[in-house]
Amino acid sequence: MNVKIVENEQELQEAYQVRKEVFVDEQKVPLEEEIDQFEDEATHFVLYKDNEPSGAGRFRIVDGYGKVERICVKENTRKTGAGKEIMHAIESFAIEKGVPALKLHAQTHAIPFYERIGYEVVSEEFLDAGIPHRTMKKQI
Repeated sequence: MNVKIVENEQELQEAYQVRKEVFVDEQKVPLEEEIDQFEDEATHFVLYKDNEPSGAGRFRIVDGYGKVERICVKENTRKTGAGKEIMHAIESFAIEKGVPALKLHAQTHAIPFYERIGYEVVSEEFLDAGIPHRTMKKQI
């Protein structure tokens, strides 16, 4: 497995393809909510397993925080460490950018994963695209 920062249109489309499969097809998030107005300002990441796009995520700097968004792993690649690989790549990128802390909106079922890698819940539950989430933060 390797994670890379998206550098061209093909890699961006591969990241979108993974996000569409996970969020739109599997979780029934409307496509117009999944692909949003922040795509052009975000740094995108794609995880490849056996040269196939199998995970994705994006990163933005918002209000002084590194905002980790759209973390997803295809079903056949879950429980292989892929999510941790994506998060490590994003966190390393954030450190290079001098960001002191990261924030994300975790689907509630994913909270234990994020807690294992050092994030803590800092909000009550809220709905995003009809899915329960909580805000989490991590100092880096």
